[in-house]
Amino acid sequence: MRAKILYTLFFSLSLSAWGSEPWKLWLGNAEEKVVLRIDLHEESVTVPGMEMFGPQNGYLGGGGVYGVWTVTSFKVESDKTATLRLSNDLGSETQSIVLTQQTDSTYLMELKGGVVVKRAVNRKLVKIPQKMELHIEQ
Repeated sequence: MRAKILYTLFFSLSLSAWGSEPWKLWLGNAEEKVVLRIDLHEESVTVPGMEMFGPQNGYLGGGGVYGVWTVTSFKVESDKTATLRLSNDLGSETQSIVLTQQTDSTYLMELKGGVVVKRAVNRKLVKIPQKMELHIEQ
């Protein structure tokens, strides 16, 4: 009985510790070839091609995005919603996105203020979708 109580207590503490970092995510959309890696608790994400700048809060990239977009600022609105400000690898363009948790493993990424993030298609740059579903990657 005592072991059962200790196990239940330990399990509850583990869940609350895991829930205290809801904004440390590895997300992706395989169809669109987009990845979003963020840690809004501390600068712990290494941005591909920008290792010399050290760890940052995250980035948006992948084969479906032209260049790498780093998280320059963010605001956690709630346990389920955060607004991120991204800058491209040249620092010449910015994009705001709202990330909203839909289920335990699915998030909706919505680009705000007009879509600036693009991808290369047949030697042309085209905008990525304004709304995109992202899933937790293991």
